[in-house]
Amino acid sequence: MFKTKLMSAVAALALTAGAAGAQEVDRIGLAVANLQANFFNQIKQSVEAYAGEKGIEVITVDARGDGPTQVNQIQDLLTQDIDALIYIPAGAAAATVPVEMANEAGVPVITVDRNPEGAPGKTFIATDSVTSAYEVCKHLIGLAGGEGQMIIVHGQKGTTPEVDRSEGCSKALAENPGVSVVAEQWSNMWSQDEGFQITQNLLQANPDVTMIFAQADALALGAAQAVQVADLPQEIHVAGFDGDTAALEALRDGVFDVTATQQTQLMGRLAVDSAISIVGGQEVPAEQLQAATLTTKDNVEPFIENHP
Repeated sequence: MFKTKLMSAVAALALTAGAAGAQEVDRIGLAVANLQANFFNQIKQSVEAYAGEKGIEVITVDARGDGPTQVNQIQDLLTQDIDALIYIPAGAAAATVPVEMANEAGVPVITVDRNPEGAPGKTFIATDSVTSAYEVCKHLIGLAGGEGQMIIVHGQKGTTPEVDRSEGCSKALAENPGVSVVAEQWSNMWSQDEGFQITQNLLQANPDVTMIFAQADALALGAAQAVQVADLPQEIHVAGFDGDTAALEALRDGVFDVTATQQTQLMGRLAVDSAISIVGGQEVPAEQLQAATLTTKDNVEPFIENHP
């Protein structure tokens, strides 16, 4: 009897000690690369809504695509008693600095979409862009009959999605020797204006192009606009990437041909859940890659109605 009571007391003490040692998340810092981009806005909305359901305050800052601004913003966030930092780097340059600052402050970092080389966070949440870009480019090449000239409008050079989408498309190109990439150029902000200007210039120098792979939907919408203005005699197929809300409607309406719809809502929820787990002392995978869905006008409608 005494032994039973003693064991119960020890178990209760251990449970109490465990509860006391477990930390809870009250406040999260969310550092976003650029809220002008629909993709990042979707993640922001998901993080804030999901955290709100759990009674967690979110302090959001927008770097507007500027790395030094983001460093200053995160430095300020770290003075506001945040329990975790969800971090979408504004670019490749200096992307490691905020992670190092947070590590020094004892604040765990969850990186989303872009992973700083050499200074990763506790976990990295993103789309499997290599696989998805391979599928997009394979579909694009198929639309053009398996041969012809392609131009590529890249995202921001050196960022994780730009590198991975280039790798994925390269795999599709390697399987189709009848396709030649005649020109490519990098954007700075992944924007529609850049997509238009870059594509317009590349089409003037390469008027026989039949395929354009733009590494973001905003770039693809700009590319499609440039194709329309160029008024060339051949059909030019345009591919994007992201599944932006406005772009999905444009896809439905035939403005461009194909994209990869990313699970932005899921990524936001995963980031919050990962923050809760890490702060609570639980292990999370170093990398959490999500599938994107190859999307054309034939299957786009459900994503317009309810974005994943």
